[in-house]
Amino acid sequence: MAFSAEALRKQLGKYKFRDLTVEEVTAVSRAHPNFCFSMNTYTFKDGSQKDLLNFSGTVPVKYGNSYNIPIRLWILDSHPFAPPICFLKPTANMGIAVGKHVDAHGRIYLPYLQNWSHPKSTIIGLIKEMIAKFEEELPLYSLSSSDADRQSELLSYIARITEGETDIKSKSKMDGIRNGGCFNKVTVVGAGDLGIACVLAIVAKGVADKVVLLDLSEGAAKGGTMDLEIFALPNVEISKDFSSSTDSKVVVLTVNSLGNAQTYLDVIQSNVDLFRGIIPAISHYSQNSMLLVASQPVEIMTYVSWKLSAFPKSRVIGVGGNLDTERFQYILTKLLQAETLGKDAWIVGEQGEDKGKVILTVSI
Repeated sequence: MAFSAEALRKQLGKYKFRDLTVEEVTAVSRAHPNFCFSMNTYTFKDGSQKDLLNFSGTVPVKYGNSYNIPIRLWILDSHPFAPPICFLKPTANMGIAVGKHVDAHGRIYLPYLQNWSHPKSTIIGLIKEMIAKFEEELPLYSLSSSDADRQSELLSYIARITEGETDIKSKSKMDGIRNGGCFNKVTVVGAGDLGIACVLAIVAKGVADKVVLLDLSEGAAKGGTMDLEIFALPNVEISKDFSSSTDSKVVVLTVNSLGNAQTYLDVIQSNVDLFRGIIPAISHYSQNSMLLVASQPVEIMTYVSWKLSAFPKSRVIGVGGNLDTERFQYILTKLLQAETLGKDAWIVGEQGEDKGKVILTVSI
C-alpha cells in the first residue's frame, strides 16, 4: 500500500509502542520511497500467528556491478524494543546463496539484529548494515534458464517461508566440507553470573575443546566477562556474533530479561520475544546441537526453545530442579556431616517463587 502515516497509525492498534513505530517507519519511507507497506499474518516457527506490519522493496548493492537486492522486513508488535524479522525476496530467476548471513529459507542473520537495542538500533541502520554485508557476500545469484524453470516451481514455497517459518533446516553449501575442527564445542548464551559460572565450570572440568561465550549485553565487556578477557583462557572465545557458535555440540541458554523488581512470570513475554531473536540464529549455525535451557521460567522457556528451534524433543532439555537438587544435596551433606550422600535427595516442581512440593528420599 502507498505509505500514509495516519492510515498506518490506525492499523497498528495492537502495537505496544505505536507512536514510536509510526515515527520510525515514516523515516524509513522517506529514505526508501520504493518500499511497499502492508499488514499481513506472520506464522512463527512455534505455530503462533500475528498480524504484523511488513514492507518489501529493493536495496542497492555494489558487488562489481550494481544490483537491486529484494528484501522483506516484518516489524514485531513490540518494536522498537525487538528487532525486525528479515528475509530475502528472490524472483523466479534468482537463487539464494546460502552463507554466513543468509540461510536456505532466505532469512537474514546480521550482528545488528543480534545486538538490537532501542534507541541505538534503527531500521535505517539495519538496512545500512544489510547493504554493507551484502557487498561483502552477494546473497543472490542469477539462475540459468533451466534452473529458473525449477525455481518457479519453488516460489510458492519460498513465499510461504517469507510469511513465517517451517521446520525444514537450512543447509549450507559448505556442509560437505565442514566436518573438521573441534568435536566438543560448547556455546553459552548470556554473560550474566550464571553464564560466567557455566563457562568456568566447563573449562575447569575439561569437557569441551572450545567454549564460546555469547555476550548479548550492550557496550564494552564488564564484570565477569572482562575477567575472562583479562585471563585470556586459550580455549574460551567471547563474542557478540552468533556465527561464533557455529557447529556447537551443546548450547547453554542462560540469558533472560529479569529485572531486580520483577518475578519470573512478569518477564515471560519479554523472554519469549528475546528467544525469538536467539533460537533461530542458534538453530541456523548449530543445526545438530543440544539445547540446555537455564533461562527462567525454565519450563516455559524450554518449551519455547523446542518450538522455535524445531529440534527433536530429545535435543532440548531444561535444567528443571537439577541445580536446586545439587545445592540441597550439598547442604544435607554439610548439616549431617556425612562423608558421602546418596543421590536420592531431589527437589522437584516448578522453578520460581511458587515451587511445587519437595519430594525426598535420602540414603546416607
